[in-house]
Amino acid sequence: MFQRLDPGTATAVRLDFEGQSVAAEPGDTVAAALLAAGIGRFRETPVAGSPRAPYCMMGICFDCLIEIDGVPNRQACMVPVADGMKIRRQHGAREVA
Repeated sequence: MFQRLDPGTATAVRLDFEGQSVAAEPGDTVAAALLAAGIGRFRETPVAGSPRAPYCMMGICFDCLIEIDGVPNRQACMVPVADGMKIRRQHGAREVA
């Protein structure tokens, strides 16, 4: 499980993950904040519905795709946290308009 190196640091950023309040530190990525909060499933694959979570943490693998503030297919490992972000798991492929 992921944990912070310095758990005594004051948290200043709050995220909303599917109705659950998640604390984050300024400078965290969305993936790092969710993993530190114990959230390990970010999306499901389109065909089999297999759960996926961050793997590379550097924007290469695309396993951390998530919906952030209503925008699907965001790489959680590349997006810095911002106070009040609304985050949801991504189920399957996004619809094409």
